Amino acid sequence: MIITVTLNTAIDKTLSVPNFRLGRRHRTVEQTTMPGGKGVNVARVLKTLGTPVIATGLAGGATGTRIVDQLTQLSVLSDFVRIREESRTNTAVIDPTTGEQTEINERGPKVSEQEAELFVDKLLYLAKGARMCLFAGSLPRDVEIDVYARLIRELRRLDVLTIVDTDGDPLRRAVRAEPDIISPNVLEAEELVGHEFNDDEDRIIAVREMVGLGAREAIMTMPDGCFAHMHSSEPNGSHSPSLYRVQVPAGAVEPRATVGSGDAFLAGFLAAKYNNRSTEDCLRHGVACGAESTQHLGAGLVDPDRVERLLDEIEVQRPELPAEVT
Repeated sequence: MIITVTLNTAIDKTLSVPNFRLGRRHRTVEQTTMPGGKGVNVARVLKTLGTPVIATGLAGGATGTRIVDQLTQLSVLSDFVRIREESRTNTAVIDPTTGEQTEINERGPKVSEQEAELFVDKLLYLAKGARMCLFAGSLPRDVEIDVYARLIRELRRLDVLTIVDTDGDPLRRAVRAEPDIISPNVLEAEELVGHEFNDDEDRIIAVREMVGLGAREAIMTMPDGCFAHMHSSEPNGSHSPSLYRVQVPAGAVEPRATVGSGDAFLAGFLAAKYNNRSTEDCLRHGVACGAESTQHLGAGLVDPDRVERLLDEIEVQRPELPAEVT
């Protein structure tokens, strides 16, 4: 079983608005509304891919009830701690004429210390039957900034693999707790290591820097794929650190909407890892899921058949570290 943790759950609205302009009145040509938050999106894709998953976290008010009810309708197993304040609603506007997207994410509810501790107790109970646990997304108000770090240490004692996909201070604290895998995007990775990346050489160095900060393995997602520093399996059964550049070739997929593509990537990667696939296959499957998800309006949606057809097109390179940093 894989657990996905979403402490700042949401109802996600995605609107398709041609020729979107600020300060104007518009009408949508298409829209979707679904339960969201990064971990919820990952859980939805994992379910689609046939991987055992349970979504947990915090959900409050009528919005929280709607999130749980819609996950049940999608046959996604969930077990959330109910909180007093209302869960948030996020809105994404996609302009199909330009491909631009605008996201407006609410801060989320205040969470009491008692509610946070109830969640910790629930997670530690669920983890007894889990192989992996993903901590994903932002924190709602008044939740301790080091909550992910604390839980990573707790789950290590239970021999549960931990994955983190967040940003800012929660990510910095989590990395110090030595999670098994982190998966920031480029902007989140730049913030974590403390400098901008100008080219692929910088990005190759960055994934190793992230491992140097504490994570066992690091994946940096890109619009066209990812860079990764992983421990690949050798024929003799040993594991050695390796760098990867995995990408969709130009023109293979024409993105329609990129909201949640990083979540789909992570779900594809974890599904393959859960099935004990090789490191390269896991990254390839993740990139295929992320790319295919851009064909759908709304986060956490993939077509498994199209993912399989995309797999053969995914390019995998094994770059070397620049000589001055080896």
